[in-house]
Amino acid sequence: QVQLVESGGGLVQAGGSLRLSCAASRRIYGINAMGWYRQAPGKQRELVASIISGGSPNYADSVKGRFTISRDNAEITVYLQMNSLKPEDTASYYCNVSGYVDYKKFEVWGQGTLVTVSS
Repeated sequence: QVQLVESGGGLVQAGGSLRLSCAASRRIYGINAMGWYRQAPGKQRELVASIISGGSPNYADSVKGRFTISRDNAEITVYLQMNSLKPEDTASYYCNVSGYVDYKKFEVWGQGTLVTVSS
């Protein structure tokens, strides 16, 4: 079973930057999309940014112009560069990879990394 491990979270002041990384334990075949989600206390998990194989990145309106998603060519690691952070960005951030193998959909989640933005 492949595992995703996030890192890079922490405490930062408003206006600061963080870079999250999500590393897979091995090469994942059949990937269709890689993305970052976040969940703040008392709120539902929401999509922050995603990138589909061969496509352009997609961002939530709340992070457009501030966050950038990228991945390495081997698709083993996906990154989220977060600039101009705001207190409302405080949440646990989760990496997600999904795709198809033998026409069956798979989805893998990381364990999450906490981002806290102080005002």
